[in-house]
Amino acid sequence: MIEDDEGHATLIERNIRRAGVNNPVMPFRDGSAALEYLFGPDGSGSVHAGTSLLILLDLNLPDMTGVDILAKIKANPHLKRAPVVVLTTTDDQREIQRCYDLGANVYITKPVDYEGFANAIRQLGLFFAVMQVPAAE
Repeated sequence: MIEDDEGHATLIERNIRRAGVNNPVMPFRDGSAALEYLFGPDGSGSVHAGTSLLILLDLNLPDMTGVDILAKIKANPHLKRAPVVVLTTTDDQREIQRCYDLGANVYITKPVDYEGFANAIRQLGLFFAVMQVPAAE
């Protein structure tokens, strides 16, 4: 989850847990830290090849835009198939279309409504409970 507002992050995670999902949620408060994690030490993104990721992305971050992050994720051969759910306060139709054009799977305007969020996740066919999480070594 890439979200700089602690209150929004808490609400999003609460909704995930209410839906019965117990998979780990890795919170990032800025785009740089999230991209560093996603692309890994070598910058290729191969660290996540073959793993299941679901990216929850805010568009308004302190160090870069979520649109820039979305473009980088979808341009990477190892990350481009990872579903991205945009969770943002921005309801501008041009911005929504831009995110879909870049490959966003779902666009949800905050504040996050539990039912709307749960339905969006179901639309992806990726209920977290069935996602594979790599075992810790």
